[in-house]
Amino acid sequence: MAASDTETTDVFAAADGKPRCKWCGIAPEFLDYHDKEWGFPIDDDRRLFEKLCLESFQSGLSWRTILAKRENFRAAFKNFEFDKVARFKETDVERLLQDQGIVRHRGKIEAVINNARCAKQLVKQEGSLASYFWQFEPDPKTLAEPQTASTCAESVALSKALKKMGWKFVGPTTVYAFMQAMGLVNDHSNGCVIRKKVERARKQFDRP
Repeated sequence: MAASDTETTDVFAAADGKPRCKWCGIAPEFLDYHDKEWGFPIDDDRRLFEKLCLESFQSGLSWRTILAKRENFRAAFKNFEFDKVARFKETDVERLLQDQGIVRHRGKIEAVINNARCAKQLVKQEGSLASYFWQFEPDPKTLAEPQTASTCAESVALSKALKKMGWKFVGPTTVYAFMQAMGLVNDHSNGCVIRKKVERARKQFDRP
């Protein structure tokens, strides 16, 4: 099949000569994240919670900023074990506001703690975060061309559902970025060498 405009314009040749999504060529640290994490399906509750929190921190910032600070975020928020984060108090908020290794935004810090408590409740209701989130997996046939949209009907629906349950900083765009990263959506460019790897992983993935 002939390459589409998306295939030719949305990829670049990496050092190994193989095409990748153009965005991962912007910074050297992006390539490893792109090749090994972004888009591969995840059903681990801790990782799902972490990613949703980090996406909320990214709001208004660049992913490069958040990725560079990811280990600091993990240390600050008990590796995003939401049972532990749910016990954080105001003193923890004040402590985190002094932590230069993370993004010191009171609203976002408080949202992580709030969302940890919401996550605990959701697990009680649904059995796991994964089993709930994966209910919102879009039909690939309904999605826009890769990397041409910032939301989809399912990200809007999941955002509304989470907000109704009390979650914060989970707008449709944040949720869609989460879905892209956690494999609910394969948004690798059509010409990207990783797209087929992600698709194989999605086919083999046992939905929770």
